[in-house]
Amino acid sequence: MRLPNDDEIRSLHMKYAPNREAFNLVYTHCEIVSRIAEQLISHSSLRVDVNLVKVGSLLHDIGVYRLYDTDGRLDHARYVMHGILGHELLREEGLPDVICRFCSCHTGMGISRDDVVRQRLPLPPADYLAESNEEMLVMYADKFHSKSDPPSFVSLGSYSAYIRRFGEDKVGMLELMAGIFGIPDLQPFIDEYGYRAR
Repeated sequence: MRLPNDDEIRSLHMKYAPNREAFNLVYTHCEIVSRIAEQLISHSSLRVDVNLVKVGSLLHDIGVYRLYDTDGRLDHARYVMHGILGHELLREEGLPDVICRFCSCHTGMGISRDDVVRQRLPLPPADYLAESNEEMLVMYADKFHSKSDPPSFVSLGSYSAYIRRFGEDKVGMLELMAGIFGIPDLQPFIDEYGYRAR
């Protein structure tokens, strides 16, 4: 399988970003997630396809662009949909399902069919769960940086407290991922990007 290169991925972001601000927010986040995943890989004995993780990290949030309106405002109420919107976008671009799934299977600690029904989420009832080691790593690395205003880095404890409202099973999944992949050292990223930590 041929994976898109860095220039092709950046071009996809530029093609779909509604404005420069959205591009900077989303693409920078994706780069940070990629670098966090790279750091986790370097400190782990887990076998993953490093190139696939990089591509998945750089494309996982591309669906966010489809939530911007014509005035450049992000639709926060429908934000949970960004994963399936990204999956559809990449499929329309002709990318294989193994890449598209990084979009639809990274939200939270995974969204099950039961979550969709119980929480009345605006998603087709289905399981949106990371399955491969590569998908799980991208989902996990994504938890350590937020596109909030302003963007911030997120500690394991802070994300655990946030995700608890969605169920103890989500906290358990986070703890499992921490046991498998480790906890990233965010300080080098904080120093480089200047974003606060929470």
